[in-house]
Amino acid sequence: MSRMSALNIPVIETERCILRAPEERDFEAAAAFGESERSKWVGGPYPRRAAWGVLLACIGHWALRGYGQWMIEDRATGEAAGRTGFLFNDGWHEPEIGWWLHDGFEGRGLAFEATQAALAYGAEHFGLDGPISYIRQGNTRSAALAERLGATPEREVEFFDAPCMIWRHPNRAEAAA
Repeated sequence: MSRMSALNIPVIETERCILRAPEERDFEAAAAFGESERSKWVGGPYPRRAAWGVLLACIGHWALRGYGQWMIEDRATGEAAGRTGFLFNDGWHEPEIGWWLHDGFEGRGLAFEATQAALAYGAEHFGLDGPISYIRQGNTRSAALAERLGATPEREVEFFDAPCMIWRHPNRAEAAA
């Protein structure tokens, strides 16, 4: 099921997740994530003051590109569990589907469930069918999730001044075959 937020960001509901616009109530979880070692795969750790800019950039991406990343809300607790969705920043090769989970939410399949929903929505509504994921060397958990989502390694590139593998997600026709 999907609907729109006040910011015209679609709300997608899955069995255990609500994908929704970032809200101010998400800031504490976002700041804790940014300051933690968990953020090392996405440009962190970074100080609390930078987390506010990251949250605002998430909203701004929706405004500039018409798509972006959703907050993953755990339906069981109402807490912000992480983020998933699409980014296409300056200097990137093409739009990416990315994800991360906040501490305490890993190992339950939430990233898989939420990212599956984001991939389906992106293909149908944004024309983002068969996007890439940038996954840095050593990020074995993200590589395993990409593989579970059906993605395959495509090529190695430099990304954020580090070696990174581009993983290609199947388009809808490939996934149906």
